[in-house]
Amino acid sequence: MRQIPVDTANATVMVAKAPQPKVKDRRTGEIALDKDGVTLMTVEVMFSTPEEVEILKLTVPQPGVSEALTMGTPVALTGLVASAWENEFNGQKRHGIAFRAVAVTSLAAGASQPKAA
Repeated sequence: MRQIPVDTANATVMVAKAPQPKVKDRRTGEIALDKDGVTLMTVEVMFSTPEEVEILKLTVPQPGVSEALTMGTPVALTGLVASAWENEFNGQKRHGIAFRAVAVTSLAAGASQPKAA
């Protein structure tokens, strides 16, 4: 799947919903892991540019998530990429864009940095 880098230079980004473990299977509650066995987190952010504002749902490895990210916390996104996806479920095709970042770092004064890997 092709990954397209997302330019965040002219964007204001803040947490819209606190990080939560990404669920792989809603029926069993199984948590998603990356290829190295690291827990993946879901972080929703408000991504604002002079032209528009969107809520993006990001997938981020747990060590790349700053502690104490709460609604409204200004953040920096490291390594943000977008990937198109498509699947079929119960005979219906679905498609969208998935967003993934290496890290979500708080820009609030005195905030702790992402945990070391």
